[in-house]
Amino acid sequence: MSACSRNVNQRRAKRSRKPFVPALAVCLAAGALGQSWISPALPHPCKARHQMAGSSPAPQAPQTLRTSRIPRKAAGKELDTDAVGKYALSIAVQLLGITTFFAAIDSAVKSSGVELPDWAVFALFFGMSLRSRIFSPLDNSRPDIQKASQGQATGGFNDRTMPSWTPPGFFFPIMWILIVAPLRAASSMMIWQQAGHLCDATILVLMLHLCVGDTWNTVNNVERRLGAAVPGVLCVWASALAASYAYYQVEPFAGQLLLPTCLWLTVAAALVTDTWRVNNTSGTEPLFPYRGATQTRFWFSTE
Repeated sequence: MSACSRNVNQRRAKRSRKPFVPALAVCLAAGALGQSWISPALPHPCKARHQMAGSSPAPQAPQTLRTSRIPRKAAGKELDTDAVGKYALSIAVQLLGITTFFAAIDSAVKSSGVELPDWAVFALFFGMSLRSRIFSPLDNSRPDIQKASQGQATGGFNDRTMPSWTPPGFFFPIMWILIVAPLRAASSMMIWQQAGHLCDATILVLMLHLCVGDTWNTVNNVERRLGAAVPGVLCVWASALAASYAYYQVEPFAGQLLLPTCLWLTVAAALVTDTWRVNNTSGTEPLFPYRGATQTRFWFSTE
């Protein structure tokens, strides 16, 4: 082989060892996927190529790994354990109050020897479905229906940005008063007919659902904890499913009557979750009650 041929082969081998092709491929991949995934501890492939070529890199601001805005801004929030404790205590106290109330009625009926008519039991459960909050130690004031229908701000309505698919304000009282409450009353009356008394474990499962719902109302409408309302409404939904299942075990048709309530709460859960999303563009509202947002108080508290 001549000296000229050896020189040509050496130049070709030297060019093949240059990292141009691999570095270019990595640069294109980094440009397509975004540069935030590259660790700041490692030099960018394109910069490494320039440094190998002997050129000085331009000064750059220090890079950090890109993280979600929501976890970063909500990371400093501290769980409000006092509020969580009061929520749990409120549910227990409310359920105990309802249980005592039902037991007192059963005792009065038994001692008097007079049976309750079906319509009276239906009316009792209809009232419990709409006014169970009278047994709650928390502030469970409901939104003003008149203000909501007129577009004025009231707890849970027009006091926050709502998703575009939110039903009109008058739709909610129609659902609760004309559909949900009568179905709860009818199904509970069926269970009462089977059990023969009000203070029955199956009926108390539905009462527990009402207690959870009343506590959630405080979280969402009174305290306006939009983030904590998301797992809260899921608890309401789960307790409704539990009540429907418990009723179904005693009287299948009674359990089926509670299914529209479960369906409605599924829509409500989606609405609450989407409401949190559209009001949390800054990423400062976590999915738990945190200190500083508001203070949970019992209605009789003077603090």
